[in-house]
Amino acid sequence: MSAQAPRSLNGITLEKILEQLVNYYGWDQLGQMIDINCFTSDPSIKSSLKFLRKTPWARAKVEELYLGMPG
Repeated sequence: MSAQAPRSLNGITLEKILEQLVNYYGWDQLGQMIDINCFTSDPSIKSSLKFLRKTPWARAKVEELYLGMPG
């Protein structure tokens, strides 16, 4: 039985984090988990990155979700 190392933000870009979350959860579920317009209204990686880079509280929620994501 091998223990899985916890996820880390070391060396991973916000874009990669967002791509992995979208691939795993999809935009609909992501928008339900973190209720921000860039996830619920015409979502895209580009618009989400723009918002998250200038909104620290939202970025923190995205990073927290990523760190808790299985796999």
